[in-house]
Amino acid sequence: MLKRLTEWFRLPLAVILIAAILLTGCNGQPTTTPAASQTGSPALSGTVEIDGSSTVYPITEAVAEEFRKVYPGVRINVGISGTGGGFKRFVVGETQISDASRPIKDSEAAEAAKNGIEYIEMPVAFDGLSVMVNPQNTWVTSMTVAELKKLWEPDSTIKRWNQIRSEWPDQPINLYGPGTDSGTFDYFTEVIVGKAQSSRPDFTASEDDNVLVRGIAGDLNSLGYFGYAYYVENTDKLKLVAIDPGSGPVLPSEQTINDGTYAPLSRPIFIYINKSAIARPEVKEFVRFYMTEGPALVSEVGYIQLPARFYTENLAKIP
Repeated sequence: MLKRLTEWFRLPLAVILIAAILLTGCNGQPTTTPAASQTGSPALSGTVEIDGSSTVYPITEAVAEEFRKVYPGVRINVGISGTGGGFKRFVVGETQISDASRPIKDSEAAEAAKNGIEYIEMPVAFDGLSVMVNPQNTWVTSMTVAELKKLWEPDSTIKRWNQIRSEWPDQPINLYGPGTDSGTFDYFTEVIVGKAQSSRPDFTASEDDNVLVRGIAGDLNSLGYFGYAYYVENTDKLKLVAIDPGSGPVLPSEQTINDGTYAPLSRPIFIYINKSAIARPEVKEFVRFYMTEGPALVSEVGYIQLPARFYTENLAKIP
């Protein structure tokens, strides 16, 4: 099932949307509740190194915070160098867990194999990649996928709002987005521009979505994109843009991400675990804790839970 989920992620848009609906069901709620995490000794110690996607970071950090309350002797370091940056460390054995807003690339998997790194892929949530403008922007309420493509493609000549729609003001557009090591950057460019990593270069880029939040919040003429949870945490600083894939504009929300109507920017997000590292008690217990206590935290930080069977499958993958 996990392999199938990853394959769906790589399929054309129409298939991805159908898959999202099938995965979540009518209301997107888990049909069962994962078994409670086995209680280990509070004296458990050691360090768990995690790096990668800033999109997945809020979930992993929330899980880490709760885990520390139960196991205060375990140190958990969570970095945000981007999905690609996280995989660069993961495939050479520097980290035990890698947060990822896209599946691992073939080239990254080959590097891991060369270094003797076996891994387990675990989907942890659905995200609706969100396009945002400054709250004082009174003219933009929605954009079509075609307009976003025209704005972000490598040879774009759009510099001002009225170049997108003539009724919009003759003011500059200042773009913000994830850096090129980000899985969010890969996904956005693939589904909007048509090719991963294909983008105009003249935008303010950061692997840290909090930097992008501050940029958009302080710039009237800004437009940017990143994970939905960062909007949920900053609703007073950001304004969502509804996306029209051709059937009418839709805003990202728990419901529209769940039922697949927020298209084409809904996607699964993942963690990857170094298989040999799971032999360490602190890593094994953290992963187990992530799959049992984590689903409830997914909703708290603004993402969408997967059906419960996926967390149960993840638990079964732990040696």
